[in-house]
Amino acid sequence: MTVAPEAPPVYARTEATTPTRARDRMRYDADVVHAILDEAFLAHISFTAFGQPHILPLAFGRDGSRVYVHVSSGSHLATAVRKAGDEGLPVSFAVTHADALVLARSAMHHSLNFRCVIAHGPLRRVTEPDELVRGWSVLLDHLVPGRSADTRPPNRKEAAQTGLFALELVEVAAKVRTHGLSEDEADLGLDHWAGVVPLRVVAGTPEADAGVSPELPAYLAAWTAEHS
Repeated sequence: MTVAPEAPPVYARTEATTPTRARDRMRYDADVVHAILDEAFLAHISFTAFGQPHILPLAFGRDGSRVYVHVSSGSHLATAVRKAGDEGLPVSFAVTHADALVLARSAMHHSLNFRCVIAHGPLRRVTEPDELVRGWSVLLDHLVPGRSADTRPPNRKEAAQTGLFALELVEVAAKVRTHGLSEDEADLGLDHWAGVVPLRVVAGTPEADAGVSPELPAYLAAWTAEHS
C-alpha cells in the first residue's frame, strides 16, 4: 500500500507558499496546518484542463501529510488526472474557516477573521486496492470519526463510477487573521458602530431516515454533543 508521508514539524516555505503581502499571517507549522484541515468539511480544488480554468467544491479527508478527495469518474477533474498520467495533474487545494466579521467605521477597513490552508501539487488517481480501502475510510471518518465502520463499503460499480484521488502536502501553508479592527486614527471619533461579530458552525439535531432507529450510535452522539 502507498503509505502516507509523515509530516515534517514545519512545512518548507516555497515561492508558491510565500505571499507578497501580509507575510506575518502565514503559518508553516504542520500542527497548525493540520488542525485547520481537520476542522473543515469542504475543500476547493482549482485546476486547468481543456483550455479552461476550473474549480470544484469537494469533500476530503487527511491522512498524515496527504489528503484524499473523490469525484465522479466522468468529471473534468477525473478525466484531466487520467490524461496527465503518472506525473499527476497540477492543482491548488484550499479550505477556509470564517471565524468573525470585522466591522470597521470605514468601508475600506472591513475584514474577516479567518483561517485557511492552501496547498499546491500534483493530484494522482488512487488505484492500489489497499490504499483505496484506507482512502475511503479516511474520507468518511473525516466527516464523523467512526463513520467508516458504520457504512457499507463501495461496491465494484460504485468504485468504477467514483474515483479516489490523493494530493501530498508538500507545498502547503496556512494563513490566519485573528486580530480585531485596524482603524485609521482619524476615524475613531466617527459615530458608526464598529466591532467584531464571531461566527461558528454547529451541529443541529440529527434527523434519522425512515426505518432507522432514532437512537444515535455512540460515535455520532459523542460527535454531535461536542459540536453543538
